Amino acid sequence: MTKRALISVSDKTGVVEFATQLQQRGWELLSTGGTFAAISAAGIPVQQVSDVTGFPEMMDGRVKTLHPAVHGGILARRGTAHMDELSAQNFGTIDLVCVNLYPFRETVARGAPDGDVIENIDIGGPAMIRSAAKNHEGVLVLVDPADYAVALQQEVSPAERRRLAAKAYRHTSEYDAAITAYLEGTSDELPTKLPEHLTLNLSKTAEVRYGENPHQPGAIYRWGQAHGPVIDAQVVAGKPMSFNNYADADAAWNLCQELAAQEEGAVCVAVKHANPCGVAVAEDVRAAWERARDADTLSVFGGVVAVSRAVDLNAAQAMRGTFLEVLIAPQVTPDAVEWFAEKKPDLRVLIAGPQTNLSVLDVRPLVGGFAVQERDTRPWSDLCPEVVTTRQPSEQEWADLRFAWGVVKGARSNAIALVKNGVTVGLGAGAVSRIWAAERAMTNAGDKAQGAVLASEAFFPFDDVVRLAASQGVRAILQPGGAKRDPEVIAACNELGLSMVFTGSRHFKH
Repeated sequence: MTKRALISVSDKTGVVEFATQLQQRGWELLSTGGTFAAISAAGIPVQQVSDVTGFPEMMDGRVKTLHPAVHGGILARRGTAHMDELSAQNFGTIDLVCVNLYPFRETVARGAPDGDVIENIDIGGPAMIRSAAKNHEGVLVLVDPADYAVALQQEVSPAERRRLAAKAYRHTSEYDAAITAYLEGTSDELPTKLPEHLTLNLSKTAEVRYGENPHQPGAIYRWGQAHGPVIDAQVVAGKPMSFNNYADADAAWNLCQELAAQEEGAVCVAVKHANPCGVAVAEDVRAAWERARDADTLSVFGGVVAVSRAVDLNAAQAMRGTFLEVLIAPQVTPDAVEWFAEKKPDLRVLIAGPQTNLSVLDVRPLVGGFAVQERDTRPWSDLCPEVVTTRQPSEQEWADLRFAWGVVKGARSNAIALVKNGVTVGLGAGAVSRIWAAERAMTNAGDKAQGAVLASEAFFPFDDVVRLAASQGVRAILQPGGAKRDPEVIAACNELGLSMVFTGSRHFKH
């Protein structure tokens, strides 16, 4: 019995070549619309689906394959009474369904009018794909040009048929998720609201050797069609990225981009274990790097560094004496890339684009579910800082308080940041006590705490941090305010001659 293939694709990559090879192997070809035109134009014998159904395409192509002659031919179970029923209606089997769907997501992405988006919701295509996948024991289903070669094999194994069926259902599932998100007013790529139902449409985008530790398998996945500056970064030098490299690079780049949006100079952020360990702003990248490095030369060893401007050869050579895992920048000059490849061959050098979609969901796994929130993207310009002490911060202190606020916002709670003249001089992050975070920051700073400012991502329940800061020479403090003992904390600042600024905005990061 001659086998029949129904081919109707939006993505026409390789379809003419595929149709040619099927026809050479004795397959009869059915097709619709633009696919029929492409195949017939190549001189390949092909029959229109409307000739099989006996009905023309209707309603501007909305109705063309929704017919028993099509779905009966796909769904009939071979070797059963279904075949007799099919013959009684003079219908033949369809043994291969090669279909991919209208470009719905692409239509949304280009900002098309709602009417155009709705017209690009495929109805017949998903129905044929799902029918073929259900009956995969007798019907091959292809949704990806990469799988065309499978159908050209002499025999396709049951396991391979099942794999293609699963891939087909995933194809339609992701398509339906995109439509649902659009109709609910969210985005399939980067949801900006907390919907009643959240589909985590993930596809593997990068292999890693292992996860956080060698005994943990790991990989990097893309959410829907989303793009991210780190997962889509161009690796121009160095080894492949690891699981931890991705996590640290994402943290470094996000903080670097946020600070760059509020600072006039070049920003450098050094991150270790997802926490900033040295952050600075300067006139150029080399100076910013050297200031950030010198802020904590011990912790920066083996760290991840992000800079907000192009890295030239001069800046690259300044990194000669420090072992780093990753450098990420918006641009790296060719001579700098060549130098890194020769002098620091293990350093992963990434070129990343700007973080343009900040209002996205933050999804964290729990046993049996997920905790979901909107990312903390509140900028400094959204705050209304209030000086609550007698002493007012100086102009330089105001600049450092703003910078320290951006840094501490990107550190794990409990977190304290000390900043002086545009560089972190002490950081305490991830502590279970705020006073311990402050003590760690003071120890880190040493004599550099003299004349620095301090920022906390959360309020002070007691005046202990104020008194510790004053004893080390800190001159100004920024915190959200809102604690029961705020009057006592303010009184301690006035007693010790410190400035204190309330932002009214907490920034816990767990």
